[in-house]
Amino acid sequence: MADRRLQVFHAVAKQLSFTKAAEVLFMTQPAVTFQIKQLEEHFNTRLFDRGHGRISLTPAGELVLAYAEKILALSNEMDVRMAEMTGEIGGSLLVGASTTIAEFLLPRIMGEFKSKYPNVRPRLIVANSEAIETRVAEHTLDIGFIESPTHHPNLQTEVCCEDEMQVICSPKFPLARFKELTPQQLVDHPFVSREPGSGTREFTEVYLHKQGVDISRMTPVMELGSPLALLEVVETGLGYAIASRASVMHALRLGTLVSIPLKPRLVRKLSMVYPKEKFRSRLVTSFVSFAAERLKEHKAA
Repeated sequence: MADRRLQVFHAVAKQLSFTKAAEVLFMTQPAVTFQIKQLEEHFNTRLFDRGHGRISLTPAGELVLAYAEKILALSNEMDVRMAEMTGEIGGSLLVGASTTIAEFLLPRIMGEFKSKYPNVRPRLIVANSEAIETRVAEHTLDIGFIESPTHHPNLQTEVCCEDEMQVICSPKFPLARFKELTPQQLVDHPFVSREPGSGTREFTEVYLHKQGVDISRMTPVMELGSPLALLEVVETGLGYAIASRASVMHALRLGTLVSIPLKPRLVRKLSMVYPKEKFRSRLVTSFVSFAAERLKEHKAA
């Protein structure tokens, strides 16, 4: 129901980039530029200062942003409330998840939820934890699943399950003969790492630092943005990695990888994040409860 121009303006104002706003909105950049131009003509003033490849909000743009956030929030609440009067749970559900959770935990949960509520239109957006947090805070995702504690003060966090991180390597790799490994034993071996911004990487580095390991002494041989790609590289014997045990279950059954616990154990809490607001749709509330229950079952298994 909200004016499309306001929706586009809000995305551009939050991203401070026409290109990034177009990606978030699944629009072309010329279409985004056209909507902003129309809104500026409507108010007869510039809303953005443009120069040197960057944009910033003008004082008028700051005022419009404050009202746009209120208008869009109320419009969304009205749409949801009206839909819920029918008694059916349905509509669009935008879920974001960091890559490990998206590839190994969420697909089955979302499929089961869709089967239970056929009128729901779920969509899964995959990115690293940092990007998911940002999009939930900007209200371009309904809920996010991340692998590290949230850094956003405007997000509410609910721990949904635990996940043990272990050393994984090829059965022929030198570390494969150990039943458990201390962080100090890892330093001199080639290391395959996740990309900067990854919740897995952040959590691992904090753990190693607490255990007295100088990360600069590690021997990284490759950085990868996908857990699946990481597993395939490690299978070649190029190096070891520290990864979620849930991500390697299939490879362990096939015998292409081995998984070795760390000493002390490295266990992280997987979290759901959503905006700190009084209003949450019945759809989002139902999915939060459903996903939390399924992830607890995963922990028990």
